[in-house]
Amino acid sequence: MKVIKQLNSHATQDGDGVNISRIPGFDGKHLDPFLMIDELKSDDHSDFMGGFPAHPHRGIETFTYIIKGGFEHQDQMGNKKAIRAGDVQWMSTGFGVIHSEMPLADAIEGMHGFQIWLNMPSTEKLRPPKYQDTTEHPAPEHKNSQGAVLKALAGSWQFDQQEQVSSLQELAANGMLADVTVPAGAEFTHPPLSQTKVMIYIHSGSINTDQGGPVMAGSLLILEPGSDIKFNSQTGAGVLILAGNPLNEPIAHMGPFVMNTQAQLRETISDYQSGKFGTF
Repeated sequence: MKVIKQLNSHATQDGDGVNISRIPGFDGKHLDPFLMIDELKSDDHSDFMGGFPAHPHRGIETFTYIIKGGFEHQDQMGNKKAIRAGDVQWMSTGFGVIHSEMPLADAIEGMHGFQIWLNMPSTEKLRPPKYQDTTEHPAPEHKNSQGAVLKALAGSWQFDQQEQVSSLQELAANGMLADVTVPAGAEFTHPPLSQTKVMIYIHSGSINTDQGGPVMAGSLLILEPGSDIKFNSQTGAGVLILAGNPLNEPIAHMGPFVMNTQAQLRETISDYQSGKFGTF
């Protein structure tokens, strides 16, 4: 496995005072087609109980994955779903979405999850929004002989000569995501993916690669295009694998909106203020 860059998350806040760790990519330099990786990981309710009250989006796809705890999603399209441990939610905002994500009252054992933003191609930014989750079709997973588990969160994965096909198949930029759990002393290997941007985010424990280690939780490794995926862990680890094809398009970003030009951002704000996104 060839790592060409390592980035580290930093602490910040979003929503109503929710404490998160973030790796931003709005400059388009390293994460394209991804825009942001947010991790919420805390057993202190004060870090997340404010949640994310109603707010708009345009031009992006939001991908939410819950490892522990849960949120209730609600949007102006009429969707209202409880997203709990193991669940995935995908929202392709297109022309515009207004939604909220609030902690579930019965999520009493803390929270660990992700919201990941994926950019949309310029030709799709104004199409109607879409929503899908895995509450009725859970993400499939496979365990190999060493005890390593791959859970297919989005896309189709070939692991240990077994195909794992997620019900989420239409992410922008051929996006795919998987959660991999490796027990202490085990190794994970996966053949090269077809996407040219492949990244590994360590969310639990630490891993070792051919280039050294340990690489600690909160680190993002960007792989050379065409590289295989291979690492081991002496402590046990959990990692996300993110893959997609870079869009190589201009990024104009303002808060929850991501377009290609400043003029498009001004039009977006006008559309939202005039009620064209709908009523929450």
